[in-house]
Amino acid sequence: MKHIGALSACAACCTQIRHVSVKLEGLPVLEDVSLHMHCGEMTAIIGPNGGGKTTLFKAILRQAPYQGEITFQDAAGGRVGRPRIGYVPQHLATEPLAPVTVLDFMGAALSRAPAFLPPGGRKRECVREALRKTGAEQLLNRRLGALSGGEAQRVLLALALSPMPNLLLLDEPVSGIDAEGLASFYHMIDALRRDLDITILLISHDFAFVRRYADRAVLLHHRVLAHGKPSEVFAGEAFAALFPGYAGRESRGAPPPGSPE
Repeated sequence: MKHIGALSACAACCTQIRHVSVKLEGLPVLEDVSLHMHCGEMTAIIGPNGGGKTTLFKAILRQAPYQGEITFQDAAGGRVGRPRIGYVPQHLATEPLAPVTVLDFMGAALSRAPAFLPPGGRKRECVREALRKTGAEQLLNRRLGALSGGEAQRVLLALALSPMPNLLLLDEPVSGIDAEGLASFYHMIDALRRDLDITILLISHDFAFVRRYADRAVLLHHRVLAHGKPSEVFAGEAFAALFPGYAGRESRGAPPPGSPE
């Protein structure tokens, strides 16, 4: 693990999910899920749609009732009651023509001042500093509805990192980002993994990204079917059964989806 002074968020050293089950409208969505994640690591949750990936995030965020235990521990092994959790959804839902700027949006989230008050110098500098973490400072005065998919995700990530969280949840963060913005966003996420003492839990359908950047992969389809290094999970029988097309490409030596040909 790396520590970088004020940017470090090592109060919670690990996240433990033990025997977590979730039922929605009486139907089981997650069954006996157990995971253990350390700071400084990126764990990718993969699996088919409808398999409970986003529901797991909702359980961690206490937005879905669950049975089982989700705990956070510091470096000394003591429990942390309320760790800081940053969350980046798949996309930012906005009204394209609404006159709301990035400064307005983030200022309302980061300041205790009423949202209707015009942003003062202190609020502006607070938002600018947050955007600087993700290389999005130039978006300060842009309208939310005018942002590209990649720009919007940088804004959401900047908000999730302010203050620096112990656990960062990324729910398919490249959804809606064009090919030009993918590489830049991927490098930024990898830098967070390498340089900051936070746990990153990522939902992704981009197996090329998972193989290249994730420390561990978890194959989830209502329950954990496989976990370990990405290469080990991709080579397993459970993965081949759920994604036979991808397994076939690999066996023929073809590049995986998302890789340059």
